[in-house]
Amino acid sequence: MAKRRHPHHATLLALREFGLAYPGAHTKSPWPRHLDLAVNDKTFTYLSVDGEPLAISCKLPTSSGLALTMPFTEPTPYGLGKSGWVSAKFKDSDTPPIELLKLWIEEGYRAQAPKKLLKQLGAPTPTPQPPAKKPRRK
Repeated sequence: MAKRRHPHHATLLALREFGLAYPGAHTKSPWPRHLDLAVNDKTFTYLSVDGEPLAISCKLPTSSGLALTMPFTEPTPYGLGKSGWVSAKFKDSDTPPIELLKLWIEEGYRAQAPKKLLKQLGAPTPTPQPPAKKPRRK
């Protein structure tokens, strides 16, 4: 009997392939059941492993505030959230927003990559910004 693929399998593979296309990007497996994306051995994206619901954590120095307003996100545990890391977890029945997650992977890569590798890229893809808060009236 053939093993059934997880509903997020194709999304996981697409996100991993997307992240590995950046200059100097490679996979890193610092712990069992981890296959993360790194540049210069510095992780820029944590991804769930095949067979599990999609989970992703990225370093988002610019867009973490907006990202944390989404219902599927939370600050990354282990103190990483204090440094702008955001985690997103999806249920089996969810359709993850792949284009948004690619923007997060790009932002995470740019936050961790050395300048010599960043020079090989063009300008960053603009990330959505939260609307400016209106001043309170007294």
